[in-house]
Amino acid sequence: MTSRTILIVDDESAIRDMLRIALEMAEYRCLEASNAQDAHGLIIDEKPDLILLDWMMPGTSGIELARRLKRDEVTANIPIIMLTAKGEEDNKIQGLEVGADDYITKPFSPRELVARLKAVLRRADPQSSSQPIKVQGLCLDPASHRVTINDREVDMGPTEFRLLQFFLTHQERAYTRSQLLDHVWGGNVYVEERTVDVHIRRLRKALTVDQHENLVQTVRGTGYRFSTKAG
Repeated sequence: MTSRTILIVDDESAIRDMLRIALEMAEYRCLEASNAQDAHGLIIDEKPDLILLDWMMPGTSGIELARRLKRDEVTANIPIIMLTAKGEEDNKIQGLEVGADDYITKPFSPRELVARLKAVLRRADPQSSSQPIKVQGLCLDPASHRVTINDREVDMGPTEFRLLQFFLTHQERAYTRSQLLDHVWGGNVYVEERTVDVHIRRLRKALTVDQHENLVQTVRGTGYRFSTKAG
């Protein structure tokens, strides 16, 4: 199986089954949701590499979910392929305007779907997420799961690693404790917001080499931010 994860969002179980079988034969890992609410929870928790999203669903429509995901900078870069029975040009344009990366009209062949999906994943530059991130001598390497400061290896726990990775990919913006819980711990994990403070302290302690703990700043009345500028 490849490490790429595809989330299938469709209220019809038969269509989800067909898509899952086609994708698993192409060696993708699949997640499934029958509505926008369940899909959003999976997106926050699992961070899929691509979303296959049905346009018409009960409750929140696929187009509304796509709009919501593209407005949130944490999920904005997840590619979306819209699936729909709507073939009219105006609907295709609307889907692309809200940020969908491609648009497939039902019925379609599994081979076409897989080919289009591979093309979208290639355009999304899958290598970027595995490249080392470097800031002022601090280096986080997602591939080897190592953190170094001026070539000295830094020891930290898995939660602190995920927290630092999130900060490094979302610099210069303040996040509330609730937002950090959603994006680092996952939307379905129920822990107190003060848990964030504990892990921030642990992260800062790990970054004390050459005073890099100062990059993790407290924003009074809000939460925390990662910044190379003076707090």
